[in-house]
Amino acid sequence: MTLLLNTAIALSAGLLMTRAFKYTVGRKGIMFPDVTSFLIAGVIVGPYALGKFGIGFGSASDLAAVNILSSIALGFIAFDIGSEFRAASLKEMGKAALFIGIFQAVAATILVDIALVLLSLKLGADVLPMPVALTLGAIASATAPAATLMVVRQFKAKGPVTDLLLPIVALDDAAGLVIFAVSIGIAQAMTGGAINLISVVINPLVEIICSVILGSLMGYILTMLEKLFFSNSNRLSMTISFVLMTIALSSREVYIGQVRIAFSSLLVCMTLGTVFCNMCEYSGDIMARSQRWSAPLYAVFFVLSGARLELNVLADGGVMLIGAVYILVRCAGKYYGARFSSTAMNCSENVKKYLGITLFPQAGVALGMVVSAQSLGSEMGGMIRNIILFSVLVYEIVGPMLTRMALTAAGEIEHKQPEHVNRARFKRA
Repeated sequence: MTLLLNTAIALSAGLLMTRAFKYTVGRKGIMFPDVTSFLIAGVIVGPYALGKFGIGFGSASDLAAVNILSSIALGFIAFDIGSEFRAASLKEMGKAALFIGIFQAVAATILVDIALVLLSLKLGADVLPMPVALTLGAIASATAPAATLMVVRQFKAKGPVTDLLLPIVALDDAAGLVIFAVSIGIAQAMTGGAINLISVVINPLVEIICSVILGSLMGYILTMLEKLFFSNSNRLSMTISFVLMTIALSSREVYIGQVRIAFSSLLVCMTLGTVFCNMCEYSGDIMARSQRWSAPLYAVFFVLSGARLELNVLADGGVMLIGAVYILVRCAGKYYGARFSSTAMNCSENVKKYLGITLFPQAGVALGMVVSAQSLGSEMGGMIRNIILFSVLVYEIVGPMLTRMALTAAGEIEHKQPEHVNRARFKRA
């Protein structure tokens, strides 16, 4: 019952916060993305606010009890993003998305590496160890597909920037896996181990290949099974069951010697969505129904993300300094990496100016990398965790707003009157 009560509190708090924003700052014409409202609601019902008084999530164990909801929501988010990879659009922008996606991820990593290595030399290895600097650089490559997708869906963004944005955000997962595996392997060698070719090169490639194969297989089977039904409601139910099944299967891992056979749930679900939407003739209607069905799940996901933000990291001056450098330099890497690569691909002026800003948000994938970084030891792993938690706190609250502002400036989000104005006009009519 506690699980159900906390889930209900999370959903209600998130939805009520969207109304609070609309009736306060919304009256001034400022449109906050719902993602930001959900995250702030999560902080309020989390362990550092109302959770202390028994309202919401009072401890990490309360949050761990609803981890399954976050995994399911992230799977559906990845499935939605995968649907953007339709053959027609890939023919038009596939090369540009691939080049920009990889270039900006590498650019962010290199710039953060350089900045933090210089900071390490200035502050000393006891304050910022070199393995920590290199690992943070690798984590800088990752973005937050969930927050980006929510902003695009809420404001119905449409145009060249949006068309490139979703495939690029999806590609970040694959690029980030490889970059992180190489960097963490070097960092482990610097802490006293030796560079392991299997863990640095083979395992991440195996994970990517296996993820694509599993997602493609599940997408093909789902497409074949959909032909057995004549009701789109039943087809939707089958689609939901397959996304859930895919999430469950992607959590499995097997070792063959030192080689790890594992899957990235994001990549698997993205591939499932891509194959399904390119093979199934009913996919358009089913995806539209799926997005409406999963909307409450997304709200719960972001409220839980906000509740997990550990505000106590703000009390550590060292974390604040390193985190500030990490945030600013990563943003520069994302922005200029996207600008230079989009210029090389002869993209429109709006893409050059605004695409990089939409790549600032960072959360889920980065936090997953933090878990792997614990292999560097409790001290360095803890430092990485605190720095990333601080940056995620900033990125997740500010990032969605910047994404909305960039897409609006690019002319891909139509300006709408605040809701209370529209209601007033309706009453007068």
